[in-house]
Amino acid sequence: MPQHPKGDFDLSRAVWQRADGDPSEEAVEVAFVDDLIGMRNSSDPEGPVLVFTQAEWDAFVAGARDGEFDLE
Repeated sequence: MPQHPKGDFDLSRAVWQRADGDPSEEAVEVAFVDDLIGMRNSSDPEGPVLVFTQAEWDAFVAGARDGEFDLE
């Protein structure tokens, strides 16, 4: 089986983090495993995980800070 171009994101080692707030509310969670970053929906912890390289994560965070994803 070919390896994924980003490498393997080891879910068994993921320690999921989320912003402070009501833990019963749906939120985005992130985990940092080696040189990869995973992101998932807290309401579906067994669902899909988006995996980013450090460069991709940095670009995503910069875009969010700049308002690139604002819906207004």
